[in-house]
Amino acid sequence: MTTLRFFAATGDGIARVTCENGRCEVRMGLEGSGAQCVAADPHDPNRVFAGTFDNGLWRSRDGGESWTRVGDGAGPGNIPVGRIPSVAVSPSHRPGGRSAVFAGSEPSMLYRSEDDGETWAASPRLAELPSSGTWSFPPRPWTHHTRWIAPHHADPALIFVGIELGGVMRSRDGGETWEDRKPGSYHDSHAIVTHPTDPSKIYEAAGEGVALSTTEGDTWQPVDAGKTLRYTVGLAADPADPALWYVSAATGPRAAYSVEGAAGAAIYRKRGDEPWQHLGDNGGTGTGLPHPMPYMAIALLTFPERPKTLLAGLVNGELRLTEDAGETWRTLDAHLPHLAALSAA
Repeated sequence: MTTLRFFAATGDGIARVTCENGRCEVRMGLEGSGAQCVAADPHDPNRVFAGTFDNGLWRSRDGGESWTRVGDGAGPGNIPVGRIPSVAVSPSHRPGGRSAVFAGSEPSMLYRSEDDGETWAASPRLAELPSSGTWSFPPRPWTHHTRWIAPHHADPALIFVGIELGGVMRSRDGGETWEDRKPGSYHDSHAIVTHPTDPSKIYEAAGEGVALSTTEGDTWQPVDAGKTLRYTVGLAADPADPALWYVSAATGPRAAYSVEGAAGAAIYRKRGDEPWQHLGDNGGTGTGLPHPMPYMAIALLTFPERPKTLLAGLVNGELRLTEDAGETWRTLDAHLPHLAALSAA
């Protein structure tokens, strides 16, 4: 294994994990913040943003060594709420040579910054979509949130957001206007991925199953054949092969987020038109995955320069790695106290 570097939101802080020659170093930061999501700039791995449950949005310019709260306040140019469940740094929209940043909030809204987080512009038309009156997050039915943000890799004006529970929404003008959820996509949207080499493909993992668009989000179709578990959370696509992708699933929401060791979870792999394949225990050789997995892989992560490499972050903080597209796995020696999200650095 060559060097891997990534960030993890633990529900309390942000861990910077560096693994080399089979050994991992973990450096914690932003402890006590309630960090729920994290995104590193694909063009500058020292520039990192983290969202928290009720403590706003934070920025690091030194790879997680130190953090500064940004967008704090109720005035113009700020983010007026403290609950930030999603954050993303655009791989394609780089005004002035620096990647634009997007933050999603509860209640559901999208904010964009083009000046390194100093000022933020809201996308109010997102909340005006026809379906918005039906959006509701079941554990807190009086509200809902922007669960995921997926800027497009090729088109800087194309953005997808997943509303939990509301669906996949698309903007073709950087968030100024929005298109409502489309037939074939799912409404309990958990994760959305755009592909760096195939701009037509958009992937969705949701509570009801998995959906795919091959038309940049114009049309969608459910893709669930071969999966016995429908409640899907983790999602990743191989950076070199858009036909190779992965999801994680559990029996339901209570099992998926439980740390009691009874999730009954699985990781699935899909290749092209083949049905989903359950990645199992390899006949008890110790190189596979438990069947079923006692803890949900709450986050799946691929690395831009590492085809066939997939990192699975389990809800209990365990990290499992495959470098052969899921044929064999090993557990990293970087067990975290808990895990909520991952981002490559």
